[in-house]
This record gives sequence, C-alpha cells and structure tokens, in this order.
Amino acid sequence: MGEMKNSKNEIWVGSEKFVPFLTEEEIQKRIADLGKQISEEYKTKLPIFIGVLNGSFMFMSDLLKNITINCEMDFFKLSSYGDDKISSGKVKMVKDLNADINDRHLIIVEDIIDTGLSINYIEQLIKEHTPASVKVASLLVKPESIKYDIKIDYIGFEIPNKFVIGYGLDYAQKYRNLSSIYVLSE
Repeated sequence: MGEMKNSKNEIWVGSEKFVPFLTEEEIQKRIADLGKQISEEYKTKLPIFIGVLNGSFMFMSDLLKNITINCEMDFFKLSSYGDDKISSGKVKMVKDLNADINDRHLIIVEDIIDTGLSINYIEQLIKEHTPASVKVASLLVKPESIKYDIKIDYIGFEIPNKFVIGYGLDYAQKYRNLSSIYVLSE
C-alpha cells in the first residue's frame, strides 16, 4: 500500500507521472549560496530561523548546515492543504512557537510560497509581537500564483505554477523524503 512506482527518472503516483525538475545537486548548490548570503547579512546578529512544518524541514535542515554564524531555531506548524493538490484557502495553527520573538531577528523558512496564504497568516501572527526584524526565505516561489502583498527576501528558485513533490513537498503527506524535486508531467 502506498508504494510509488518508480522507473528511470520518473515517479508515478497512481496514474499521474512526475518527472525530474530540480536535482539534489542543484538544490544543495543554491542552498549553500543562500546560507553564505544570510550568514554575511546577519554576522553581527543572532537570528532565529522559524521553520514552517511540515514542508520546510528538509530545506531548513540543509540551510542551517550552511549558516556559519550563531543562530537559533523554532517551528510553526500550520495546516492549509488537505490531501488535495490545491489549498483549502484557510490556515490554522497546529503548533505555535516556543521562543520569545520580541526584539529578535526572525527568518521565516518555507519550502514553497504558492498563493502566499501561509506567509500572510504568519505575518499577521507576528504583528502581535515586536520582533527586531522579519525576513522570509523560501526554497521555491511561484510568482504568478501569489495573491497577497508579501515580501520574500531569500528565494531558492522561482518556478512556474505547476505541482511539485519531493524534498519536503508532499502529495497527500507522501513523497517528502525524495532528495530531488519532481514536477507533474503535462
């Protein structure tokens, strides 16, 4: 049950074919560049990286391995996608932060920004506090899908409005464990 049919360079999820989109090497090279940039920009500060679960866990882990300054981390867990490939349009908090974020430099870490719904929701939550600064890092961004006025400071890759899986990104909570990113074939 739940096995993925995997042939050379493609993954089948039921009758849907996913093909390679970003390789593990491409992802890791870009993350190393982001880590270097963030480390340089925050060298006189102590940032707290805030991952948005579940999707960001792989990106956040690899990003932090490339951060060369002292930092802290915490996680939000939000729920906005059901088992479908489209957002429910609603966000709810499943796990709040443990850290005190007042007067702190926050870097929100997302796997993908699609409509911007989750980041918009987080920005509203953070307004109840007084952080010193807030920046957003996302491995993937779909510029043509964004429906909210949000600023994304660190972008791994801008991608078209297509459904992707792997490297933290799921399809009905599966396929997050793939080390590369695959896109739904047309």
